[in-house]
Amino acid sequence: MRLQILFALLFAINAAAFAGERTVTDDTGRTVTIPDEPKRIVVMHEPLLGVPLMELGIGVVGGYGRTDDGKFVSIDFIDTVLGDGLPKPKGIGPVGQVDLERLLALNPDLIIGIEIDVDKVAQLSTVAPVYLQKINGSKARGIGVQKDLAQLLGRQQAFAERVAVYRARLEAVRKVLPSDPTGKTYLAVFLTDQLNAVSDLSGAIQAIDDLGFTPLKLPQSSASGMGSTLLAPMNPEVFARANPDLLIVMNTYIGARDEAGTRAALDRIVPGWDRFTKPVREGNVVFLDSSKVTTPTVASALHTLDAIEAWAKKKR
Repeated sequence: MRLQILFALLFAINAAAFAGERTVTDDTGRTVTIPDEPKRIVVMHEPLLGVPLMELGIGVVGGYGRTDDGKFVSIDFIDTVLGDGLPKPKGIGPVGQVDLERLLALNPDLIIGIEIDVDKVAQLSTVAPVYLQKINGSKARGIGVQKDLAQLLGRQQAFAERVAVYRARLEAVRKVLPSDPTGKTYLAVFLTDQLNAVSDLSGAIQAIDDLGFTPLKLPQSSASGMGSTLLAPMNPEVFARANPDLLIVMNTYIGARDEAGTRAALDRIVPGWDRFTKPVREGNVVFLDSSKVTTPTVASALHTLDAIEAWAKKKR
């Protein structure tokens, strides 16, 4: 009887030790034990990971690039994508450099990074479990990162509700398009100090694809490194010869992101672009605020639909 009681006590102790935890495999193939319901999440990339989590109602206590009082050193994607008034994460150091003292002070129970953070895993794991989310490859297309995070953290219902809102908005915008987008091509570019083609990893591309437009096929050498990263350098000569049915243009985060500022920035890179390209002649250019539409979130897809709807109504 005493032996049975001892085994029962040992079982109870072990069960308590592992209660509220589960083992998962992250996108790099690592086996990680994480809390069932993490309460204090730190992210290694706020636009790609933090903003998607916050849209699902998941709090984020820390991230790169913020000061101790929660201010972001450049564009605050939480404000631009999700709106003002949300609690801000605390800083864990400048981008690329972990301040272990700040990280420890946040007492995280889960750290979520991207695959390029694999070299930091040993250091970070001394503080909390580390899960690495893949942002390259076919699974990371559009809002796929947000979908994966929702599944990881048990927020599938919250994600489904946001997608339902998006689908309804998608149908409404499709009805005001000037013509059927089926078979019509688009080219999305992002301006830095050079011309860049926009790839799959954004709510913007999710929305444009879901409306029914088809990405313009570019010569193999014109945009290097195309995959599910956000940007790939593009040859200006190829841009000048491209004739998509719809041209999407975004300016750098630190530049003027309105239409006038974006036009001027593109003119510096490709002088005269607004005199010889087909979409300009036909009035089929949409200017997007890059800070609103480039996160892999439903919210960014909705911002994109708003801009396309405004363009479509002007065409009427």
